[in-house]
Amino acid sequence: MASPDSSRVNGGDSPGSRDLVARLPGVPSQVSRARGLVTAALGRDHPLYDDVVLLTSELATNAVLHTGSGAGGSFTVTVTSSETAVRVHVADSGSDGPPCVCRTSTQSTSGRGLPLVEALSHRWGFIREDGSTTVWFEVLQARVTAGAAV
Repeated sequence: MASPDSSRVNGGDSPGSRDLVARLPGVPSQVSRARGLVTAALGRDHPLYDDVVLLTSELATNAVLHTGSGAGGSFTVTVTSSETAVRVHVADSGSDGPPCVCRTSTQSTSGRGLPLVEALSHRWGFIREDGSTTVWFEVLQARVTAGAAV
């Protein structure tokens, strides 16, 4: 299988932040490669790793299942990390409507991805332009001051 288009570049909003970017084919098997991008960017020992992997997986799955990316297109994942935060963008090939944090019944087998993003991230959002949608989230690393009770 061909490797995704990926690169590591300086960037981000914070000093010392770095971006890791990959363009992946819009097929279900590439969701695991999106998770692998998080591993490459953060490492498994990063304190935000588990949440970032989970939320990235949700956004990549949405790109494949609910947008033109899954109909022969591609999606791009960008992971930006700094000392205080991690931000992930997933840009897809667009859909008929905007992403929806829709509440589902307890019997539903789908529809929980964006509610998870909303619950676990510090902030999130989306941008729709030029026929594509970019959904992003940011998680912050908690800082505990010395001597503070935990």
